[in-house]
Amino acid sequence: MEFIAHARSGGGGRDGGDGGFHGLDAHLSEVGRLAKVFAENFGAADVEELAGLWHDLGKYRPGFQKYVRSPAGNEAHIEGRVQGKDKTHSAAGALHSIERFGIPGRVLAYLIAGHHGGLRDWHGGLDGRLAADNADTRRELDEARVAAPAELLARGAAPDLRHSPGGGKGYALWTRMLFSCLVDADFLDTEAFMDGSRAEARAGYPELASLAMDFDAHMAEVMARAPDTPVNRLRGEVLAQCRFRAQGAPGLYSLTVPTGGGKTLSSLAFALEHARVHGKRRVVYAIPYTSIVEQTADIFGRIFGAANVVEHHSQAETDESHETARSRLACENWDAPLVVTTNVQLFESLFAAKTSRCRKLHNLCDSVIVLDEAQCLPPEFLQPILDVLNLLARHYGATVVLCTATQPALASKTYFDAARSRRGLDDVTEIIADPGELYRRLKRVDVRLPEWTHRSSWEDIATELMAQDCALAIVTTRGDARKLWRLMPEGTLHLSALMCGAHRAQVIAEIKQRLKDKREGRDGRPLRVISTSLIEAGVDVSFPAVYRAFAGLDSIAQAAGRCNREGEQERGTVVVFQPPSAAPPGFLRQAENACLSVLQAWDGEPLAPELFERYFDRLYFGIDLDAKGIVRDLTPDPALGVQFRTAADNFRLIDDEDQAMVFVRYDGYQGIDALLGQLERDGPERWLMRKLQRCAVTVRQRVVERMLMRGDVAEVQPGCFVQRNDLLYDPVLGLLDEDNPSLSAAGLAV
Repeated sequence: MEFIAHARSGGGGRDGGDGGFHGLDAHLSEVGRLAKVFAENFGAADVEELAGLWHDLGKYRPGFQKYVRSPAGNEAHIEGRVQGKDKTHSAAGALHSIERFGIPGRVLAYLIAGHHGGLRDWHGGLDGRLAADNADTRRELDEARVAAPAELLARGAAPDLRHSPGGGKGYALWTRMLFSCLVDADFLDTEAFMDGSRAEARAGYPELASLAMDFDAHMAEVMARAPDTPVNRLRGEVLAQCRFRAQGAPGLYSLTVPTGGGKTLSSLAFALEHARVHGKRRVVYAIPYTSIVEQTADIFGRIFGAANVVEHHSQAETDESHETARSRLACENWDAPLVVTTNVQLFESLFAAKTSRCRKLHNLCDSVIVLDEAQCLPPEFLQPILDVLNLLARHYGATVVLCTATQPALASKTYFDAARSRRGLDDVTEIIADPGELYRRLKRVDVRLPEWTHRSSWEDIATELMAQDCALAIVTTRGDARKLWRLMPEGTLHLSALMCGAHRAQVIAEIKQRLKDKREGRDGRPLRVISTSLIEAGVDVSFPAVYRAFAGLDSIAQAAGRCNREGEQERGTVVVFQPPSAAPPGFLRQAENACLSVLQAWDGEPLAPELFERYFDRLYFGIDLDAKGIVRDLTPDPALGVQFRTAADNFRLIDDEDQAMVFVRYDGYQGIDALLGQLERDGPERWLMRKLQRCAVTVRQRVVERMLMRGDVAEVQPGCFVQRNDLLYDPVLGLLDEDNPSLSAAGLAV
């Protein structure tokens, strides 16, 4: 009897032949081969081949073979118990690995046992499932051993744990990398059998060398037509230094360039040239905010063609300009030359347990990873993040570039000290020869600091803003933005996260157009904008005057980057003011206090590059850099016990457990009523939910519950809340939550 791994729909005895069956021996062999190729990038080919050969050992069981040939056989490979049919098959190979190799076999056991359900904790998870006295697992293995080829069961040697990159500290990442190789190989071979058209659709991306040629041609054209200004000449120098430094050895780099200095394209120039010199396989560009991902992907798309840039984040739209069948597939495993993604996608994948998240990890080997706005790395997860970046650079052939105007002190010897369990980055090389000199030459603003003992009223700030013809004010909270906006004259623009993404994009586009028109003398109207910090997140605007509520030093620097960005005047003005109240307790308050501490002891330029190391040292000093115990959970005990699932559940860069999304009827988004109607009628299909992301506003769960009680929203599908009251969404302020006094005026008060 031929043993079967998979059956196509209709293949289980319905098509009169065996063309719908995928042979088990062939599947194990091909998964072992593919996984071995993937793992060669970090020296684990033999371990990975064995994992591939044994991962479906349980499918040799008679029960599975009977089920896979049944009319429902096309679902037999999906683990679980359906209508009394036992389809489990992953425990057999896992237990076999332990019985063959003892404790070293647990490496293989994690991979094989998790290749459908994900990596599990050892304690309270696999230790029970793979215990010698577990009758179900024992029966699964014994039945498989009877039918499986003897030579298959005898293959391989015990994994040599001395070759685990990074020792105990690196064991969890090594296991996760091995897991990535196995699940990607399994998915790809299964896909090739089940749906050959999907497999074919993955091909066709250009080589990095071809993208580099396109980039060089584009930059030559840009430089040729750019006006000969001091700012553009400095941008040219930054670009040249990036290309020169790209010849250096792979490792950890920083790129410290003031806002407006051209760091986005210059960092890409470094990445492409470094990849060419050192044979790197891809460039992964990671960004903290979705809005900057979209902006950056759009810039790269104009250079390389949108179809050649994989944009991977939760809000990437499913239209032809953003996503193709090929790019959708590439999002699964990042098998593409240029990926633009979010920090959430990158780092939550690096600490994930689910197969879908881990699948892409092996493709980070021999890559160039650019971390834009590196100062945004979340402090409460900073220790595990720094540890994994060190491991990627030391052992997996990755080059990491920390790209920012306000370089955090991630390699600071005054703060990071391994003896005190605070480990910084190893030997970071700065790309810019003299960041301090570059800052002085690119200085385009004068910063006016407040009197530290005086807090301004919102009325005082509004009066100052009304005296300006063109000004931007940035405040800390959404509530502060509403308060200040209400004191301003009609026509003042507003930006906050209570506006849906489509609404914010429309307002930002209006701001940019009106700034352009004012510069060119076509618009004499005053332009005043009240915004939260979201406008600091890579939004390229240039105001002659910027007001910034006191905050962390990096936030003040980012606000200054929205002032006189192109050097339109000799000096722009940045006014820092003390708002009526301090930032809310938590990280924002800690950043504010750290900034106050360093500025009060400093009599030099407020945004001097050398001040940022002091600021970040002070900021990190008061924060637990591993607040969720991720390092503890991922450090193996003597028997290689690791709590993979617990660590993955705790490593959440966005804590959304107390949050919910409301889909609003924003008139500026074409077809929104039809889309919401389809959601209510057909349910949350993937493409539909991604389109609706553009009209979603995130608020606290208690806010949604009160809106439900009032009838302002309806839960049309589980967890899907849709605006019902037309007055709930204001055309300027966005969603009117219960903290917003405008609710009373709109007749929506509780």
